[in-house]
Amino acid sequence: MLVLLGLAAAPGLSGCTDKNEALPQLTYSGPLMETENVVTLFSDSARLQVKLTAPLEQRFETGDLLWKKSVRVEFYAKDGTLMNTLAAKYGKLDAAKSLYILRGDVRADNDLRQQHLRTEELFYDKAKGQIYTDSAMFVTVTTPYERLTGYGMTAAQDFSRYSIQRVTGTFTVGAAAAKP
Repeated sequence: MLVLLGLAAAPGLSGCTDKNEALPQLTYSGPLMETENVVTLFSDSARLQVKLTAPLEQRFETGDLLWKKSVRVEFYAKDGTLMNTLAAKYGKLDAAKSLYILRGDVRADNDLRQQHLRTEELFYDKAKGQIYTDSAMFVTVTTPYERLTGYGMTAAQDFSRYSIQRVTGTFTVGAAAAKP
């Protein structure tokens, strides 16, 4: 009788090892590295072109970067003058597409031309040198003479040229309103 109990228990013991071997493999998909108070400079021929600053940067295995606390990108002219700035509460670089995605109180400012863009989501295609929004995204562009509102926008990265796809309002401001 003792032999039968021992043989009956043996198959149950071998079943435990099979269960442990069948556990799924876990893959970590979080950041590989986090850096605080980031300042990244992009240059060409020793001339500063772009400066990116953020309080926290996360780097992923795919090469993607994430700025969850905020991000600011400054674009410089060949002579070193600040041309344009982009700022947002959140940013991401999709490394495979070389595409920056900015969200939350997005601001694009060209102080030399006194042009200011406000929206909630903006894309920066580094390869094309272009900033744009989705066609359904509300945008406001303010210049010294007018305030334009609408949906969908495309612009050069220095904000020298821009177009709003579906304009919903044009408002004359300041001295331009007084001209006949």
